[in-house]
Amino acid sequence: MTQMPQCTIVPPYILEALAASDEPAVAKHAREALQHDEHLRSTRRTPTARPTGRRAPRREDADGTHGTGPHRTISDAKGTQTTPGTKMRAEGEPASDDEAVNEAYDGLGATWQLWSAAYSRDSLDGKGMPLLATVHYGRNYDNAFWDGTQMVFGDGDGVIFERFTRSVDVIGHELAHGVTEHTAGLLYQGQSGALNESISDVFGVLVKQHQLDQSAEQADWLVGADLLNPSVKGRALRDMRNPGTAYDDPRLGKDPQPAHMDDFVDTDDDNGGVHINSGIPNRAFVLAALEIGGNAWEAAGSIWYAVVSGDGIRADCDFATFAGLTVTAAGSTHGDGSAEQAAVRSAWEQVGVLAPAGGPGDAGPAGAGGETGGPDRSTPVPSPGEGHGQAPSADAQVLLRRTGGFAGQVRERQVALGELPERDAKDWQHLLAAPTLQRIAASTERTHPDAYIYSVVCDEAGCNVTIQEPHLPEAIHSLFERTLADD
Repeated sequence: MTQMPQCTIVPPYILEALAASDEPAVAKHAREALQHDEHLRSTRRTPTARPTGRRAPRREDADGTHGTGPHRTISDAKGTQTTPGTKMRAEGEPASDDEAVNEAYDGLGATWQLWSAAYSRDSLDGKGMPLLATVHYGRNYDNAFWDGTQMVFGDGDGVIFERFTRSVDVIGHELAHGVTEHTAGLLYQGQSGALNESISDVFGVLVKQHQLDQSAEQADWLVGADLLNPSVKGRALRDMRNPGTAYDDPRLGKDPQPAHMDDFVDTDDDNGGVHINSGIPNRAFVLAALEIGGNAWEAAGSIWYAVVSGDGIRADCDFATFAGLTVTAAGSTHGDGSAEQAAVRSAWEQVGVLAPAGGPGDAGPAGAGGETGGPDRSTPVPSPGEGHGQAPSADAQVLLRRTGGFAGQVRERQVALGELPERDAKDWQHLLAAPTLQRIAASTERTHPDAYIYSVVCDEAGCNVTIQEPHLPEAIHSLFERTLADD
């Protein structure tokens, strides 16, 4: 398994602002944190991958018996930057005299409990992976991070940041990077990196909500609310419900997170804005959870988890792709057209990732395009009511042809929609009634000489288009391939 880049809870742009502070101690500790974090990032820049790791040993309690549950070990770096450090508390042992040790121990346990109780996941890798943490890392170190194998906590400078073990959602956030590493393996760059950060924020706050037994409506949706010193003018590091409002402090600056794709930040800093643009999918999750109601870790959290742990997500997934996958997952779990699916779709529409049904660009994403300059793979097959035309009848004939590729093979099928499986027939009717195919064909050029080319002709729907395979959204590509395979 390749290692994931170091993921810190305090983004570099906050530390950069503090490094310019006229308070010498604050500036010094921020500069040291920046230098340290950059060094770790530069030595851990390889992307993640779906691993095939070995099963961790069964937990052994302090009395020597084996059982199910977390397997925690908390160590003390004692002011050094060496991990793991001196072991201070192992699973089942009594509380330590060190408050940071106990906070880390309890936070790891609360995180394990959420994944186990809500998603039947045995630790981060699903195989009982031991949970390791090091406290008192460095001198007044202004950060906490997941290093690919364990949690690491600084004590903060005591002026801006308190010790980083205080916030259970921060612990849950960082450990969720471990889950992502063992599932979706999202690349820590640009939109996929912002999704990586957002997923950690989502499950980090769900750890806190689960521990406090808070409903979506009762929750504060703040990340790192316990980290900021009382002198700071702010509520937290991030506000998922209202991105861009978490803090406005002369030393920290103003929270730069956007809440909508209209304000998406294009930047080369912070791995392409992974901590900044994560505000957009963060708000989408909150909106979905509030609309669905109840406990957010149940319906909404399960939908997000299904996508993160499913086979459909790719390491370079962008916002629109992820949105489409959550809409599909909501339909799979709760039924197409269900209130839950409608809530998820509406949430992504409200943040501008999916365009409103029935409006211009209804089947595609709004705002920034694909992460890698490639196709928007997210666009689901349009739902009823999303098109601009009349859906063709069951008797309508569709000619689908696939040509090209390295071998130059041609596959072709002409079929009446009513001859297809009921779900595929409906998908074809919705697709042909919408302008989706025409828009894709008009907005893309032939950029992949050896790619397959799909041609779709349906006289009743007035459709005659040709599109290269790399430009097709995944849902439509799958529909085409199913149709050809049934011949």
